[in-house]
Amino acid sequence: MQRVHRCLLNHGGFAFVLLLFWTPATEQLRWLSLARVGSLASMDSPSDACDNSTGLVGRQVKLCKRNLDVMDSVRRGAAVAIEECQYQFRSRLWNCSNVDAVRLSGTRESAFVHAISAAGVAHAVTRSCSMGELNKCGCDANVKGTTPEGYHWSGCSDNIAFGSAFSKNFVDSRERTKKRSVKSSRGLVNLHNNQAGRKAIEYNMEVACKCHGVSGSCEIKTCWRAMPSFRQVGAVLKEKFDGATEVAIRKRATRRRLEPVNPRFKFHADTDLVYLDPSPDFCRSDLAGIGPAGRQCNRTSRSTDGCEIMCCGRGFRTQRTQRRERCKCKFHWCCEVRCQECVKFEEISTCQ
Repeated sequence: MQRVHRCLLNHGGFAFVLLLFWTPATEQLRWLSLARVGSLASMDSPSDACDNSTGLVGRQVKLCKRNLDVMDSVRRGAAVAIEECQYQFRSRLWNCSNVDAVRLSGTRESAFVHAISAAGVAHAVTRSCSMGELNKCGCDANVKGTTPEGYHWSGCSDNIAFGSAFSKNFVDSRERTKKRSVKSSRGLVNLHNNQAGRKAIEYNMEVACKCHGVSGSCEIKTCWRAMPSFRQVGAVLKEKFDGATEVAIRKRATRRRLEPVNPRFKFHADTDLVYLDPSPDFCRSDLAGIGPAGRQCNRTSRSTDGCEIMCCGRGFRTQRTQRRERCKCKFHWCCEVRCQECVKFEEISTCQ
């Protein structure tokens, strides 16, 4: 890791935007380290940066060199994916701040990281297309005409087709590079979850409209297709995580496919997350950076953020703290706001 950091720093302009100890869930996700670097386009030799960027396989390096302007969107997509993962699991014992490659590969946690990462790239690239930041894409020109409801397709519809296609080419590259990867259980599971992440955007596209007319009337309504916010995408995938399906490979004729381990479960859709192995026991102290010690918990909650669950039955301690803040602010003519200083007491509980 030190060798990689020196290699990156030699190019200058790098900024570590997220937690340094965050590590990808599997070898297939090492490209997420792009989230830690600055703009490739601003470097003296961005092409060399593609060669030296940690975790990129040959096909990804080639895509990087051919699409240097798009790579900044990939970098932003990786960063927002990690941030969203940590937000969605902020109240769980596993909070996405550390992902152990050996213990989490094939689990539902790994499934979520694959899905949110692929979605992050698709969302960021599509957003850059709509903002006119990329030469290779723009608004979705296929959305045009008048609908049966009477409004006109106009404005800049988000080009999710381009964003998803680039995400598939880049994110899925490691799985498809290995000769037998797409035939292995983990390879098929990873590819499925990558696609599920992109579908979480595609299937939740929204219609945004603007009215035109005299005095604000809506004589003419122009509309365009817009992506959901990435927070919405994260929420959708978090729900899929909670209902993920355990699968195994079954050979049907000449095809290998993923089928539910429990035959009573319905066959998973392309939007569902799937996994192979049960999650590890996150209460174990040998899972460095994941265990409960030091985690803040809610002593009055009976949910996953409560001290009873979060602390794995090891107990917790509560400290009473105080902080000063402005309060009882009033506006005085003219033109001043005067506030008092209040002391607020808080109780903070942490796991032992």
